[in-house]
Amino acid sequence: QVQLVESGGGLVQPGGSLRLSCAASGFTFSRAAMSWYRQGSGKERELVAIISSDSGSARYADSVKGRFTISRDNAKTTVYLQMNSLKPEDTAVYYCNYNGAYWGQGTQVTVSS
Repeated sequence: QVQLVESGGGLVQPGGSLRLSCAASGFTFSRAAMSWYRQGSGKERELVAIISSDSGSARYADSVKGRFTISRDNAKTTVYLQMNSLKPEDTAVYYCNYNGAYWGQGTQVTVSS
């Protein structure tokens, strides 16, 4: 069965960095576009970034452009989200997604001084 396991969240000060990982299994990862979403407290879940199966293209939410980078390692069936210059408004639970239907358990990112 499809499994997505996120890790790497935590508490970081404004301006800091974190790298999230999502280990995937149960499907042909190398053929799948993968995405990261986030959901802040009291907010709707929103798309943060999406990457094509061959890493040839990526798209980002306007709010994170220039600060976040999505990448993947098909040999490790893992997708990453490098987050730099973090802001308090980036505080949210971050979720990995496959095929629009499968979600990981999420990892909490808190940006606070």
